[in-house]
Amino acid sequence: MRGGAEPAASPSSSSTCGPILNLDFDGVLHHENVLWHPTRGPQLVAPESLRLFQHVDLLAEVLKPHPGIGIVLSTAWTLQYGCRGAARRLPLSLRHRVVGATFHSAMNRDQFLSLSRGMQVWSDVHRRQPSGWLALDDDTFGWPAWCRDHLVRTHPELGISPLDTQEQIRAGLARIELPGAATYSAA
Repeated sequence: MRGGAEPAASPSSSSTCGPILNLDFDGVLHHENVLWHPTRGPQLVAPESLRLFQHVDLLAEVLKPHPGIGIVLSTAWTLQYGCRGAARRLPLSLRHRVVGATFHSAMNRDQFLSLSRGMQVWSDVHRRQPSGWLALDDDTFGWPAWCRDHLVRTHPELGISPLDTQEQIRAGLARIELPGAATYSAA
């Protein structure tokens, strides 16, 4: 890409799905330092006052005014648990919005892992062709220039809890939402 311009196959040019929020878990919904234990599962290695998924209610609150925005999981948790297993970690208010993940079982795992998070997200956006998209992630390494305006960088330890981060998310969600779009409701 020359000059960081968006590629010609821009998702907005031929949308096949509504707006999406690409959601990482670690460094977004909780502290980024999560390790997997073979028998105990995910373990948060952080101060005792912190817990896994401590910001899910906050994300649900921020998303509430935007019922037409779906969620694509862009988290390493999908590699460990699959899309459904990772989504089950979310409360119903968020789980019902999950439309997929950047990684799925038909993909080459090693090839997927060789990509930066930004390219993983872009590849999914390119494949899905959403009408608009926003990504929440604490990992900013390797994001293509044409994707950076769609990224809200979260604090690796505080996730989405800082007020300025929440304001960036609200502004990004308002920007991508389609008026009159279908809604994701918890039935």
